[in-house]
Amino acid sequence: QQWYSNSMKVICMWLADRLDVQLHIYQLKTLIKIVKKTYRDFRLQGVMEGTLNSKTYDTVHSRLTMEEATVSVTDAGGLQGITMKDSDE
Repeated sequence: QQWYSNSMKVICMWLADRLDVQLHIYQLKTLIKIVKKTYRDFRLQGVMEGTLNSKTYDTVHSRLTMEEATVSVTDAGGLQGITMKDSDE
């Protein structure tokens, strides 16, 4: 649980340092993959929902979703099917 929480905090702090800057398409694609894989892997390991869906995760998820929406408007096909939307949804 601590490893997951710390991972999300590091990503959240990195994104917070870049609040005024739009992420590059490669940064966005990489972060989406990292966040989704981390979330799924720790969910499979039995980390509790309260830890998985923390305020930090919500902040990261919101920022990446916003960046994804911006890219979809400005660069059609830029993400090439990579999205924050979970395949379970």
